[in-house]
Amino acid sequence: MKLISWNVNGLRAVLRKNFLEFLAKESPDVLCLQETKCTPDDVEQLWPAAYTTFWNSAEKKGYSGTAIFTKTRPLNVTPGIGIGEHDREGRVLTAEFEDFFLVNVYVPNSQRELTRLAYRQQWDRDFLKHLKKLERKKPVVWCGDLNVAHTEMDLANPKANAKNHGFTPEERAGFGAFVKAGFVDTFREFEPGGGHYTWWAVFANARARNIGWRLDYFLASAALRPRLKAAFILPKVIGSDHCPVGIELD
Repeated sequence: MKLISWNVNGLRAVLRKNFLEFLAKESPDVLCLQETKCTPDDVEQLWPAAYTTFWNSAEKKGYSGTAIFTKTRPLNVTPGIGIGEHDREGRVLTAEFEDFFLVNVYVPNSQRELTRLAYRQQWDRDFLKHLKKLERKKPVVWCGDLNVAHTEMDLANPKANAKNHGFTPEERAGFGAFVKAGFVDTFREFEPGGGHYTWWAVFANARARNIGWRLDYFLASAALRPRLKAAFILPKVIGSDHCPVGIELD
């Protein structure tokens, strides 16, 4: 089973580039999108017949939003985590399959001046509770743009960014709490080294120079580790400032 996650930074924009070609080539069983910035009604598009689509759009037009494209119809799909303060921005979409939950998430950015750092910390705590509640029923796979580089290996210039949004001690500790709670960073199960990124600034030729950050992840309950066959990043897929990431499960 092939699962892919991609922050498209505007689905309408990436549709004008290469989205359908990417979908046809990779043909994932499930595709999770973040930062769709639209509702289904905003997109004049017939999706490939193999996929059923589910959406969680933000109340604010043209902002945030998540979607799931899946070949296998889930048992249930639930938007949000049940907390109004968090759920207005369309950041979480949970699909229940036969033997696991799949949670698609676009984690709040703490902002350049760290104006949302306190909110981000509360988000991390509440989201972890959501995941652990699901895990009591069956294992969980969760993916998306987590807006944090976990370790110094996960960005090109760690010292220069030590207190910047996306690499503050608080955000990194928030990620660490998920790991301590038993969730496996799937990519690190296969690749222990640095230089692997999923987001690049749009200036200074950063992508061509691979001056990037690893902000996009798949994490999974430890119970699913035996089924994990691959985890990968697709840096050559363009169309967004992020690239897709994925895993393969038995």
